[in-house]
Amino acid sequence: MAAPFFQFGGYLPRAMKLPLSPSKTEAARAIAEALIPGQRVCLTTHVNPDGDGLGSEVGLLHLLKAQGITAVVTNPSPTPPRFNFLFEDLPGADKSREAIKELRRADLIVVLDIADLGRLGMLGETVRDRGVPVVCIDHHVSPGELPPGPRYVDPTAAATGELVFEIGRANEWALTKEAARGLYTAIMTDTGSFRFSNTHPRTLRVAAELLETGLDPERMYLDVYANAPEGRPRLYGEALQTLVVEPDVGLAWVTVPPGALERLGVSADDLDGVVEFPRSIAGVRMALLFREISAGRIKVSLRSVGDVDVAAFARPFGGGGHTKAAGLSLEGAMGEVQAAVLEAARRYLGGNGKHQE
Repeated sequence: MAAPFFQFGGYLPRAMKLPLSPSKTEAARAIAEALIPGQRVCLTTHVNPDGDGLGSEVGLLHLLKAQGITAVVTNPSPTPPRFNFLFEDLPGADKSREAIKELRRADLIVVLDIADLGRLGMLGETVRDRGVPVVCIDHHVSPGELPPGPRYVDPTAAATGELVFEIGRANEWALTKEAARGLYTAIMTDTGSFRFSNTHPRTLRVAAELLETGLDPERMYLDVYANAPEGRPRLYGEALQTLVVEPDVGLAWVTVPPGALERLGVSADDLDGVVEFPRSIAGVRMALLFREISAGRIKVSLRSVGDVDVAAFARPFGGGGHTKAAGLSLEGAMGEVQAAVLEAARRYLGGNGKHQE
């Protein structure tokens, strides 16, 4: 008698694993063809790297390592302490402190989770001038400019880590537990632990395959979210004390007090999640977080509810991102930037979250 298709404790047969379209398979194989053993390969992501950028880098590092290709991480900002666990079994792989030196002798550069030189901060000029192919793996809707090279871009993906998984699948690269740990971190953080609207059935199928390598989902959650310094909840408290809500237009915002990060001994990464509090208020359609990132420059993090497109809102200010999560930065004093952005947000929401002609 034939065995049943499903058994308790079993998994889907390998033949049922996630399929890829011919165009994606072709794009993924073009990236593999550009990666040659013996090359100097640098992986990089945006300023203030997050779980998706770092997890995608580490996942790709492990996938390439199994193919005999050595790569290093060369980011424009240091790795936040809560993501140090990703590099525990990759000693010496994070070369962000020597990023410019490494990039100047790279044979191939892989840019992950962005598609624009401007998001590389001080490294943008070095990447532009190196004159080598630049691979781009990204899931953002905002357009950008990079030097020529293979592209694997899909704005419908929940995270760049999902796309790295697909590239490995298309090229039949072995998925190790170590690689899966990085990619699961990428997807978990960019989906808000699988609760944001970018969590699609395909996202959960990828996550299931990553868990099949033996990952412990509770351990993953604890590594990322349950190792906070004491200053993080204190930072949340100070930022939330500034909460302002305009229920008539569905707008809410918080402001990070000047010098709070330094005073509390935390980093910008410890602000992750603060803007979700104003977004969680009933009736709020757009939530903002304002903070000074340097003298005379303000960063604004944007989140939305429903059909409000904050990436489109951010674009005229030179920002971008996803439909429901985006950002921008502007020159000026805090009061000036807040006045300009909030007035634009009121007009935008008055037009139902779409720019009016």
